[in-house]
Amino acid sequence: MPRVLIAGCGYTGQRLARRLKTEDGATVLGLVASSASAARLAEAEEVGEVLRADLDGHDALPAPPKVEQVYYLVPPPPEGRTDPRLARFLDWLAAGDSLPRRILLISTSGVYGDCGGALVDETRPPAPVADRALRRFDAEQTLSAWGEAESVETVILRVAGIYGPGRLPVARLQKGAPMVPESEAPWTNRIHVDDLVTVCRAAMAHAPAGGLYNVSDGNPGNMTDYFNRVADALGLPRPPLIPLAEAEGRLSAGMLSYLRESRRLDNSRMLSLPGVTLRYPTLARGLAASI
Repeated sequence: MPRVLIAGCGYTGQRLARRLKTEDGATVLGLVASSASAARLAEAEEVGEVLRADLDGHDALPAPPKVEQVYYLVPPPPEGRTDPRLARFLDWLAAGDSLPRRILLISTSGVYGDCGGALVDETRPPAPVADRALRRFDAEQTLSAWGEAESVETVILRVAGIYGPGRLPVARLQKGAPMVPESEAPWTNRIHVDDLVTVCRAAMAHAPAGGLYNVSDGNPGNMTDYFNRVADALGLPRPPLIPLAEAEGRLSAGMLSYLRESRRLDNSRMLSLPGVTLRYPTLARGLAASI
């Protein structure tokens, strides 16, 4: 049975741990940043061992475990254009007695930047603009270079927006935050968390070394339609609409950065992985399973 480390064992990681444990019989170790997260993870009983590691460098790290596979789901820091957390994590692994055979990294489709609504496959050169995307692209480059130097196989997933139970914009809708009209809203892409877990497992098992995959449900929409459909499903008012020209100062910087990028993800390479059949290929099916 494989020994697996999930670094960043939170919302997605706990679902992944449950599937690895129950369906693959894996011994799963979960790594989190805080003592509170460690306590929650231990109480959930999804993993066999809980490790706490401060990848921001404030505390000493525990001894690195011996594992065959690593899923790296830790988000980069909230500021800057690089990901020092991943760099410290890789240094930590290298200090152990043995290295894993393979590491899978969760990245973002934001590394492509604004594509003007074009259909984007994995051959398109990255062109990140927003700091959040630059941090993720730095992580991709860091892992790829480290894996080549250490002879560790790497796989990168460029993931669309993740939604699922407990991961819907309820607070934003309750607050009545505005959105732009659908005619001005860019193309966006999504993946249900349970389908993301399926892709993670399949890519770890079957992707070639150096594999790169877009991860989405293959049915892009726009952000305004998404908010409207979530509001309707929850019985909440739809967000009020404002022209895009008036959005500056009325929408958060993060939301504005999303509204400045438009692309449709081609997920055909992802669908070619053995074992990948999406349970929620449409937003309608995914929302029904999330509420």
